[in-house]
Amino acid sequence: MRILKFTDADFAESFRKIEQRAEEIPSGIEQTVKEILADVRLRGDAALFELTARFDRLLLTASTVEVTAAEMDAAVAQVSAESYAALELAAKRIADYHRKQKQETWLSTDETDVLVGQLVRPLDRVGIYVPGGKASYPSSVLMNAVPAKVAGVGEVVMVVPMPDGVINPAVLAAAKIAGVDRVFKLGGAQAVAALAFGTASVPKVDKITGPGNIYVATAKRLVFGLVDIDMIAGPSEILVINDGSGTASHIAADLLSQAEHDELASAVLVTSCEKMAAEVQAEVEKQLHHLSREKIARQSIDNYGAIIVAKDLDEAIAFSNRIAPEHLELAVDDPFAILPQIRHAGAIFMGHHTPEAAGDYIAGPNHTLPTGGTARFFSPLSLDDFVKKSSIISFSPAGLKRLGKEIIHIAELEGLQAHAKSVSIRLQD
Repeated sequence: MRILKFTDADFAESFRKIEQRAEEIPSGIEQTVKEILADVRLRGDAALFELTARFDRLLLTASTVEVTAAEMDAAVAQVSAESYAALELAAKRIADYHRKQKQETWLSTDETDVLVGQLVRPLDRVGIYVPGGKASYPSSVLMNAVPAKVAGVGEVVMVVPMPDGVINPAVLAAAKIAGVDRVFKLGGAQAVAALAFGTASVPKVDKITGPGNIYVATAKRLVFGLVDIDMIAGPSEILVINDGSGTASHIAADLLSQAEHDELASAVLVTSCEKMAAEVQAEVEKQLHHLSREKIARQSIDNYGAIIVAKDLDEAIAFSNRIAPEHLELAVDDPFAILPQIRHAGAIFMGHHTPEAAGDYIAGPNHTLPTGGTARFFSPLSLDDFVKKSSIISFSPAGLKRLGKEIIHIAELEGLQAHAKSVSIRLQD
């Protein structure tokens, strides 16, 4: 793992490779996704089943595309009682956290003759995409489905790829715990197309959430506007700020917890202590050999990992705010002292006993987070993603009389005569 300094002549160029690792879509992918979307939109189930047979080697029909109750029960039976209990605990904590985000309909009575307010209503139907490629993620099921259910979404539809007909039973157990209404054996851009357009077998949804590979992310971007989406998630990333305190082996383990996600993941430590930098570098190499996903993690660390030595914490914090990392660990003696200086991060992990994995699984806050610097303007997935808001406006005759002149004036400024007339005609009455 490289050790860099901000004062290095080639620092900007060295780090640019990490920042831009996912900015360009490889040649041909967008065109391929467009063709898949168009095919499913035109031919519906027929295209959906052909594409699933080609990409996932799974033959489906209208009667087998959806996971049945019997299949769900069989999968749940394969999950140990200990695993099921852990998923239940995670679901409860996620529900408790997101329940605190709930907003109610409100009306303002500040004025006696004009009433304004906001109507908050859950979405009718949401589709959640759950990855099933390099790894299976029951936690992603919980993080997407539980907030939707807490928000009161009418129907939660889940798609999950099942290459060769195989799925991690824990994924279906998580779906049952979270209260997912329907599960389909679909993945890739074709699954996004089915959710966005609807087919004879798969219902059209109002919003699609959940992470996926570059084909899934591209498909979500292309259907946005026809349906809503949560965000365009890129490769995972972690940035750790350290003041020389703590244990090098702990920090190294946290960096590798992101590196093992995929080859494009990024793990960066910024420390004000050269001794800690050297110790973490040695620990990363030591721990890599013991990972079951060593090949993936090593490629990530070699290409997109870095240890940066800063002159002080202020320099480290300024750098973090520029990067706006998905996961930010404050591995310092007093994390609350520097928290007010943090401006941009998807999730912030405070102190030496809060590994990022705690947030991934059981803390309660959502682990679906903005990546690639988008934490400057995006927030984690939340209850707000599963509701919509309508404005409420009610004028009494006195209210319209009091404000009508200004409404007419602004309408005439814009040259909209009918707008002005719709008010003046009432004032004449």
